[in-house]
Amino acid sequence: MGFEELVAQRPSPERGWSRRTVEPREGLLFRLKRIALVAALLGLFPAGISYLQTVFEPSNTALSIRSVEWLRSNGAASLVNTIESIYYSLTAPEKGGPPLRKLPHVGAGTVAQTVATEYRPPNITPLANPPLPGEGVWSPIRPNEGPNPPILLTTFRPEPQEYPRIVAGVAWINTHRTEVVLYPGRLEPSVEMPNRGPEEVPPSQRYRLLATFNSAFKLEDSEGGFAYDGHTYAPLKEGQATFVKYANGTYNIIAWHGGPQAPPNVVFARQNLPLLVEEGKPNPRLNESAEWGATLGNAVRVWRSALGIDSHGDLIYVIADDQTAPSLARILIHAGAVRGMELDINSYWVTFISYGAPGAKDPQKLLEFERPATRYLEPDDRDFFAVYEKTPSPATP
Repeated sequence: MGFEELVAQRPSPERGWSRRTVEPREGLLFRLKRIALVAALLGLFPAGISYLQTVFEPSNTALSIRSVEWLRSNGAASLVNTIESIYYSLTAPEKGGPPLRKLPHVGAGTVAQTVATEYRPPNITPLANPPLPGEGVWSPIRPNEGPNPPILLTTFRPEPQEYPRIVAGVAWINTHRTEVVLYPGRLEPSVEMPNRGPEEVPPSQRYRLLATFNSAFKLEDSEGGFAYDGHTYAPLKEGQATFVKYANGTYNIIAWHGGPQAPPNVVFARQNLPLLVEEGKPNPRLNESAEWGATLGNAVRVWRSALGIDSHGDLIYVIADDQTAPSLARILIHAGAVRGMELDINSYWVTFISYGAPGAKDPQKLLEFERPATRYLEPDDRDFFAVYEKTPSPATP
């Protein structure tokens, strides 16, 4: 009797065979599928808990941005980076187009024309011909600040021939008349700290607040170090671009060669990638390396920010949309920087705000970036810098 005949003559379930007898293979497959499903759910459970913690933890960052950051930190960084790169490549600005008719308004008028008793930078030479009114001309953040304002602002078009509508914002910070303070954020840097501080501009210090600006990449992206209040929380990396404040009140931007621990004379040290600018020239690796964009590389045009130092030891902050790392370096150099480093990038993170009156009143964005002008007047997720008057007197009630 062949196999087909046996099958033809086998009893049906109605004639006494149980389902367990006739469907052993199907039953085993069902059980395996169920086990696989349970295993998958168990595997997703920790990820779900982690994401829910991200959703419900205190934050001033939009949920969509936090979700992307969560994906990036939980195994999907490559996918997120690819999607972002494609998006920014598709939305890159086209060359040419109509020129601008006017520049964004910044500052509070012109600098007093009386003779300055301290160094004051010359106006930035416009690259466009003819220049627009006010292009490259410094303006103080407050009226009636005399000939030696602590902060000066201006704008200019950095690539007027190819991209005539791109505008760069520049802030010059007199380090002899100001104090720069680094504040850790609620989540960044992602290191264990016994006291993260206020995570915002302290209300008690707002009477002397002049400006605030964004810090740099997340440490997990830059693989850099972080020293704060005399303690090293993330080891400093050899050769990385580093914004340093010293105990004597001076500042510098250097390629770090001081070992993994900050020495006692360092108040803070914030690292981010290699230097953009050194000895007044672009880093020669800028056109060959993707080091200046952990997620987007150096060639994708996005919002970017940078901090430089001039030959007098004063700071120069620059910000602009649709920038590559090389074009950002050129802006720094044209603004007078002899050394410089990239800070954060992307429209959601770049931020420079000046305050037109004591008490953090009349906050003004340097350019029209995404975050509100009150960003650092509430706890923020990321570390940032505040610029204060150095020797002010509190306002009399």
